[in-house]
Amino acid sequence: MQNKLKSIWAAGRSATNAWLTIPSAWSAEVMAAAGFDSVTIDLQHGLIGYETAVAMLQAMSGSETVPLARLEWNDPATIMRMLDAGALGLICPLINTAAECAAFVGACRYPPAGYRSFGPIRAALRWGPDYYAHANASVTALAMIETAQGLANVDAIASTPGLDGLYVGPFDLSISLGLVKPADFTDPTLSWLRWTPCLPPRHAMIS
Repeated sequence: MQNKLKSIWAAGRSATNAWLTIPSAWSAEVMAAAGFDSVTIDLQHGLIGYETAVAMLQAMSGSETVPLARLEWNDPATIMRMLDAGALGLICPLINTAAECAAFVGACRYPPAGYRSFGPIRAALRWGPDYYAHANASVTALAMIETAQGLANVDAIASTPGLDGLYVGPFDLSISLGLVKPADFTDPTLSWLRWTPCLPPRHAMIS
């Protein structure tokens, strides 16, 4: 089992990601076939429930696109269910502290690296019978930085063992910082997001 995103990042290249908010397996299949490196099912602000998300993951199985999901919240139960359903990476919203990030990452990893419960009901079918042996190394865990508190704690968050990268959410971040216009990249407070560097050994993405 190989995670294409991790291979791209290891080679020092950038990845392209698409976003799904429509609750449709057909739209997921079309986007996965379009050539993006990854496609994200948005459970937070999209109109997608768990059963539909499973169908969307199934629809993406015919492509090489990495299936990701943005979680509704930092909830271990949802984290484990989405990974068991076959998502190969998760984006967790509103991570504000290193402790919150550690809880998120821990739910993504089997012991001793974390506390994920074993039961990869679809993941093992999709990614192979040796899924358990490679899951900790293959699953991508991305923490969203989108509040003033999260930004203030970004170094500690980025240092969380097992975290693969940071996903910057400019809308919530700009609102939290009290900016007049959300996600205004011409504002000096947010202009750095246009040139966000990777945070070695992590990676940064912009929503």
